[in-house]
Amino acid sequence: MANISLEQQADSLLRTIKHFLITRLGVVIEKASLEDFYYAFCIALREEIMINWTATQATIEQKKARTVNYISMEFLPGRFLSNNIINMGDSELVQRVLAKTGRTLPELISYEPDPGLGNGGLGRLASCLMDSLATLNYPAFGYGLRYQYGIFDQEIWNGVQIERPDCWLLNENPWQYRRDAKAANVYFGGRVIHATNSHGDDITHLEDHEIVRALPYEVPIIGYPSSHYSVLTLKLWSTKESPRNFELQRFNSGQLGQAGENTSLTDVLYPNDNHEIGKRIRLKQEFLLVSASLQNIIHRHFRIHKDIGSFADKVRIQTNDTHPALVIPELVRLLMHDYDVSWKDAWEITRTVCSYTNHTILKEALEEWNEHRISHLLPRQFLIIQKLNGEFLKEVSNKYPGNVEKLQQMSIIEGGQVRMANLSIVGCHKVNGVSALHSSILKNSLFRDFSEFYPGKFINVTNGVTQRRWLLNANPMLSEFLTKRLGKGWITNLTELRKLKSYAQDPETQKEFLEIKRKNKERLIDCLTKENPIRDSHGKIIGNSHSLGPDALFDVQIKRIHEYKRQFMNLLHLIMVFQELKEDQSSRKIKRMVLMGGKAAPGYETAKRIIQLASALSRKINSDPDVNQKLCFNFIESYNVSKAQIIIPAADLSEQISTAGMEASGTGNMKFAMNGALTIGTDDGANVEMREEVTDTWWPFLFGASTEELVELRKKGSYNPKEIYNHNPKIRKAMDFLKDHLAQNENEAHSFRSLHALLLEGFYGDNPDPFFVLKDLEDYYNTQKKVEELYITQSKWAEYAIHNMAGMGKFSTDESIHNYAKLVWEITPCPIDPEIYKTVLDEYSAILK
Repeated sequence: MANISLEQQADSLLRTIKHFLITRLGVVIEKASLEDFYYAFCIALREEIMINWTATQATIEQKKARTVNYISMEFLPGRFLSNNIINMGDSELVQRVLAKTGRTLPELISYEPDPGLGNGGLGRLASCLMDSLATLNYPAFGYGLRYQYGIFDQEIWNGVQIERPDCWLLNENPWQYRRDAKAANVYFGGRVIHATNSHGDDITHLEDHEIVRALPYEVPIIGYPSSHYSVLTLKLWSTKESPRNFELQRFNSGQLGQAGENTSLTDVLYPNDNHEIGKRIRLKQEFLLVSASLQNIIHRHFRIHKDIGSFADKVRIQTNDTHPALVIPELVRLLMHDYDVSWKDAWEITRTVCSYTNHTILKEALEEWNEHRISHLLPRQFLIIQKLNGEFLKEVSNKYPGNVEKLQQMSIIEGGQVRMANLSIVGCHKVNGVSALHSSILKNSLFRDFSEFYPGKFINVTNGVTQRRWLLNANPMLSEFLTKRLGKGWITNLTELRKLKSYAQDPETQKEFLEIKRKNKERLIDCLTKENPIRDSHGKIIGNSHSLGPDALFDVQIKRIHEYKRQFMNLLHLIMVFQELKEDQSSRKIKRMVLMGGKAAPGYETAKRIIQLASALSRKINSDPDVNQKLCFNFIESYNVSKAQIIIPAADLSEQISTAGMEASGTGNMKFAMNGALTIGTDDGANVEMREEVTDTWWPFLFGASTEELVELRKKGSYNPKEIYNHNPKIRKAMDFLKDHLAQNENEAHSFRSLHALLLEGFYGDNPDPFFVLKDLEDYYNTQKKVEELYITQSKWAEYAIHNMAGMGKFSTDESIHNYAKLVWEITPCPIDPEIYKTVLDEYSAILK
């Protein structure tokens, strides 16, 4: 294609679009609906992708490269179309084709739904890492689940979160390929039959078990253009399309729920596990992902290498958090049962191949499974876990004789629970945290016993984001601003951003930066007006979001709703500002437009109450004429990647206010900063490293107690939030307002009383204010005053923002992937072989003649 003109390429692509419209949809282009044209357009682009995809896979196989297999319960890719066009390098070609058809790219992009495959940072990170793996030409495969209804679609009915199915698969998805021939059978339950292999090791068979068929869909992940862009495979497993999974006999006997359970395993990401059925389905989901993926990995290995002997050398498996931890016993079982590998060798292979990324120190997020549930659903795997644990505890006992406490702390099975983090640590050759602070906490506190037992196993790989999605795609005006000054090198080498420092004081650069920010704000205001409705308690739309103009400070906190992320503290500050403006409209020198967005897990009542509080406060502020010309507040309904791509470029202030020591890394903090927002934040997660890169001079809004201070407070048990309430009149007044003056109905009154009590009294014997909201609130309030003072001088604000952008070069997933490749996987790039590419292209071209 490189040898023909752009006009000829456009004509060729247009012919392909017309061909698909007629042959697949039965419509000519003049009569095609938006849905018809979108589908045909994507299928036409897909033809070009297939050439590179085929050549990428053929190169990996021919070179017999060591591959990394990234297994994650979540992927949050965002819309594919716009990103694929950019990464293919086809932007100009696409614009020319669309001009010939009277279509526009924005209307096509807006038609595409966001894939509902993730919840938040975990899934977004996984997608960024896949983008970087493809761009950097590493031989890799991604594995996840194809959730029929995603996490959920969020509506806010008078403050109450309503969860609706996320119907992202309502129409045919042109970016996926169904691969029936690669389906895998996954086994649950049953009765164990013992046998031995040729080495005399115990292996197990099953009788009276249930079989679930996992059907794979493959999605191309496109790297940014080099001579030939690489295309990697993301394989998503589904149980929805497999009739075998529907148990007709149970249905006919009246057991309707049980009949469809296995068909529905991949319906919803993270089913509510506050009840037995939810727990069972979630465990089944996790094992389905692991078992089907391992079967595919092993099958691919044998297609290339013919024997299992090279498996430990040629395969690497990265587990993204503890959800895929069952990969460890299942790989041991498969090697012994299906390939006659000895117990000793199977265990050694598994520990060589597998690595584990930890994303949290929260106890409730460090998965544990009831041993009876695992032994019932996964009897063979449970036997292996028991044996692994027995051998491991012998090693611990030999090193620490008589130390019962250490045995209890390190045991994989304890108190009737299987600890998935402990299993992951024991069964993997490397364990990494995702920021320097987080990794230090893992090594020196949370998993200190393991770190001492396994010297060198714990390392750090700081998270990043892909600048292709979060700058080049999301913020084209700022991308042009960067390219004009730095060239295009930043697109694949974000460290080029450091050169921006020399422009920070330039008045023309500042002026252009502020004008770009203003235009992005205007785009966001337009989006909020059209697409962020206000609903009554029946779900009826009764209004639109209130907005201030683009001169206002755009203050944004968008992330999963959780107590440790402290949206609650943001809301208490808003109450304080509201009260001040109510008394004196001149008390604030600037306008402030506050945005908050995020979903609460269906079973997380406190998070849902925080959303209720946000909605009530929005209602109060935006309807008050004494306040709403200086302050406005909107909660973003059903926040997702596409909305983030509009919100983040418009933000002035990035709220990264988690309790110090609680946020593993954060990636929203990086996206905001590289899009020219300043951070108000604690020294937590990757904020620490971002501050170091930007330097304290240009990081003006640090606040809050340090991790060390809070550790000491917890240790002494000396924190008393009531003292703060009693001695700080502003905080007491805000807290009283929360409890007594915001609710419009009894449900709200109960929620707000509960939030008030959470901070001052605690629940069910827990300490009050467990995330130190009141401890940091006064410092947060004073730091927000500094924000306003700096924002008054726009040129100075721009100078700070440009310095922050210049410090973000380290925080690309390109850097993260290079570190994983060097420190964990020991893999090297495997770019498309030019001869292989030519062979594929010639064969494709011959078909067209």
